[in-house]
Amino acid sequence: MAAFSTSSSRPYHIIIFGASGFTGQFVVEEVARTASEGPKGNLKWAVAGRNRTKLEKVVEQAAGALSKPELKSEVDILVADVSDPDSLAVMCKQAVIVLSCVGPYRFFGEPVVKSCVENGTHCIDISGEPQFLERMQLNYHDQAAEKGVYIVGSCGFDSIPADMGVIYTRDQFKGTLTSIESFLTASAGTEGGCIHDGTWQSAIYGLADGNKLRSLRKKFGHKPLPVVGAKIKRRGTLFYSNELQQYAIPFMGSDPSVVKRTQRFLNEELTESPVQYGAYVGVGGISNIFKLVFAGLMFFFLVKFSFGRNLLIKFPEFFSFGFFSKEGPTRKQMEGSSFRFIFHGEGYTEGSDPSEGKPNGKIRTLVKGPGTVFKSASYCGAFPLYGTTRLALRGSEYFPQKAQNLKIDRCMKK
Repeated sequence: MAAFSTSSSRPYHIIIFGASGFTGQFVVEEVARTASEGPKGNLKWAVAGRNRTKLEKVVEQAAGALSKPELKSEVDILVADVSDPDSLAVMCKQAVIVLSCVGPYRFFGEPVVKSCVENGTHCIDISGEPQFLERMQLNYHDQAAEKGVYIVGSCGFDSIPADMGVIYTRDQFKGTLTSIESFLTASAGTEGGCIHDGTWQSAIYGLADGNKLRSLRKKFGHKPLPVVGAKIKRRGTLFYSNELQQYAIPFMGSDPSVVKRTQRFLNEELTESPVQYGAYVGVGGISNIFKLVFAGLMFFFLVKFSFGRNLLIKFPEFFSFGFFSKEGPTRKQMEGSSFRFIFHGEGYTEGSDPSEGKPNGKIRTLVKGPGTVFKSASYCGAFPLYGTTRLALRGSEYFPQKAQNLKIDRCMKK
């Protein structure tokens, strides 16, 4: 069984790998801010990446932002590179947990997972890439379970709010909850806003490799999940949402995949009734629709070809109407931004039979918070760290709910 506490050979509770990346820098700040919540009020942690100078700058930045000058002397810096397996092994052997912030994960994530499993180190990532997440489950589940190692994926904005939101809503419903639809909206402040192009790149390669994901899923040999109660009605590609009072489209991220994996686990391992799930995101009014249609057509055409993908990657601002950028949002833009996740659930109240008639009960959950998805990802990426010792005594490839049913409130309150 892999260790849950530090030792002379594993001096760090956690190492943040990829700490100098765009999201990694905010994960560093969040871990520094909440380190007192660690084991016995003292979380021993370090940062790691390819470039020592950049890592030193990130620690210095966190020290200034949090008014904690002591961080510059207390936080150790390790040099490791995904292209150098030996450096990864040296890093992993020193940590109880590695929090991997290197993306796109389809290119840089697997060497970290592999090294963690081989060296008995638990691994958490903030990936929102279904193909990577499901490939890691397929390739490393048995090895991780044998060694008692936990590989917990999608612990960022994709997909803790969705996965935890579904579980929280189900647990509050008095009866049998059979379906949930989530609606995500984001608002920018006076400084405006955008999303870093790392997310843009993940979307490009994710859509380009759609056939590979479908082929990968066939290898699991899963049977369809049972439908309890009335079957959920899927919305169209573009529709007006009465729930949001604006137009909406299906959410293209990993939330549906992650939530479904959770529901499969709950059904097959714990014999719990699965909840059907649909995920949508608001896109605003008519003016935004024209931009969306034009950008969408261009995107779906270009992503099919190598030259098209190169153009999309090279000019994210142009092809997304400024929604994505290579620089990402500024700190002021993130501080002025916010998000709202609304969960609408339907089910059968206590004493009602789900096999008869339509649902007779409804429930609504609202999850909201400040900051862009990157700031929220740093909150969520850090929060699994503090309940690790209470996980089940068997390692495997995990997803947020399976690892964190004890820690819903922390991310909900952020």
